[in-house]
Amino acid sequence: MKTIDELLSEGVAGKRVFVRADLNVPLDGTTITDDGRIRAVVPTVKALADAGARVIVASHLGRPKGAPDPAFSLAPAAARLGELLGADVAFAEDTVGTAAESTVAGLADGRVAVIENLRFNAGETSKDDTERAAFADRLAGLADVYVGDGFGAVHRKHASVFDLPKRLPHYAGYLIATEVGVLKKLTDDVRRPYVVALGGAKVSDKLAVIDQLLGKADRLLIGGGMAYTFLKAQGHEVGISLLQEDQIPTVKEYMERAEKNGVELVLPVDVLVASEFPDLKTKAPANPATVAADAIPADQEGLDIGPETRKLYASKLADAATVFWNGPMGVFEHPDYAEGTKAVAQALLDAPGFTVVGGGDSAAAVRTLGFDENAFGHISTGGGASLEYLEGKTLPGLAALED
Repeated sequence: MKTIDELLSEGVAGKRVFVRADLNVPLDGTTITDDGRIRAVVPTVKALADAGARVIVASHLGRPKGAPDPAFSLAPAAARLGELLGADVAFAEDTVGTAAESTVAGLADGRVAVIENLRFNAGETSKDDTERAAFADRLAGLADVYVGDGFGAVHRKHASVFDLPKRLPHYAGYLIATEVGVLKKLTDDVRRPYVVALGGAKVSDKLAVIDQLLGKADRLLIGGGMAYTFLKAQGHEVGISLLQEDQIPTVKEYMERAEKNGVELVLPVDVLVASEFPDLKTKAPANPATVAADAIPADQEGLDIGPETRKLYASKLADAATVFWNGPMGVFEHPDYAEGTKAVAQALLDAPGFTVVGGGDSAAAVRTLGFDENAFGHISTGGGASLEYLEGKTLPGLAALED
């Protein structure tokens, strides 16, 4: 896999460089609520612009239906990118149409443009190879060189991620090179004890990675909504907590395999419960109760790990040489249910080893809860991509960058 440093050494002045970024940021109307993914691509874009390239930045945002939708416009992301670069960034109001063509044609050396949301064109996400290829052909007409730097999308077989790099000289940007280097430390060259903390809503989202980790990790700490399927598999009442009954047989098998393999699988010993889900807009006090994990009332819902579990998980992370954390421990968006996630984040900071926050909601939680991002070993920009890499899957976007 060639890197951007090799491209820069070859010279990019005057060349049109297509940067597939991940600007898929959360929006409240047109206000960006977390700009982490935009900041992550700045080093690549700035290096190219400083070297005289004409930089075309492209990304998806949200899940539009293959047609323009103002709610998913990349205009706010383009404006924020300009602020972070300290330079004007042109914005094209389409992907491969007249606006994109004229915007790119008007770029001077060292300038940057963002084209509109790639998913406004059905060819971007099409499962039909011919339709996807046709869109990739049109994108290729905008540029001379391709730089892949949207790690959060490399697990997608999409036109701009998989098909386009085959049509242009291609290189990995700084972000992708960093992300892959970090993930290799979690798979190929692991320092022990290796502790993995998994949370989030659905256990089904994490089954494949748990399957792999049962042969690699020393300890697995389970929290979030997915924990209640594990507790149910142990025969405990979980009330109205999030539960995937159809996954209980698989969870039981994993628990048995963990014991057989000597992997310590740690579940909550207490949880915060309430009779209804909290209001995340008003943040009105929820007044949760703390109960033992094996004594959740039938009419209550578990929404965070409890104080004893926080202490337990912190102790299990205290000697970790390698930590991977993916998924919050509770409904961290509400202050009454943020302490579990906060405790795990703090435990990562206190751990002596290399710590990786695995993207998605975990990365958002770190920023939302006020932690210093630079204090962690690495904060990934791609939760789904990180998990699939750890599952041992071939990621289309990375495969396309290989020579």
